[in-house]
Amino acid sequence: MGAYIVRRLLLMIPTLLAIMVINFVVIQIAPGGPVEQVISQLTGVGSDITERVTRTGTSETLAPSASETSTGKYRGAQGLDSDFIKALEEQFGFDQPLHVRFTIMMKNYLVFDFGESFFRDRKVIDLVLDKMPVSISLGVWTTLLAYLISIPLGIAKAVRDGNRFDVWSSMVVIIGMAIPG
Repeated sequence: MGAYIVRRLLLMIPTLLAIMVINFVVIQIAPGGPVEQVISQLTGVGSDITERVTRTGTSETLAPSASETSTGKYRGAQGLDSDFIKALEEQFGFDQPLHVRFTIMMKNYLVFDFGESFFRDRKVIDLVLDKMPVSISLGVWTTLLAYLISIPLGIAKAVRDGNRFDVWSSMVVIIGMAIPG
């Protein structure tokens, strides 16, 4: 039994590493990173999708009064200086190769340095700690509710094995387990 527990604990290491690699790759591929946020703010295109969908933000085309030479052109046609974009990429570390960025990320995670939030201008650890009491409260109440329902139900099912209550409660449990989330 001890060997089984040790083996299962050791399997956690590659599992966590795989999760970290997948997380890193998804973040690198996903659009809308910090560089794109700064560029969209500087070019005047709202970075919030709800602004663009509800049309409460700025228009993505230039009005004739905004510029005589680029009437009706897309704002991205104005462009930004490539040196400025390179400086932004350097500031956020996107100028380094992927393996270097991944190594830096892993080293920072090992010492619980999650860096600054790109969107809130606060340390990520502070954001996590701010939300921790609510998360713990929800977890405790959910666990308490689950035990308050499952233990009496399990006892009742064991006492009334095979009768209508057992069949009915088994059906409810199976349906409940089939519902995602």
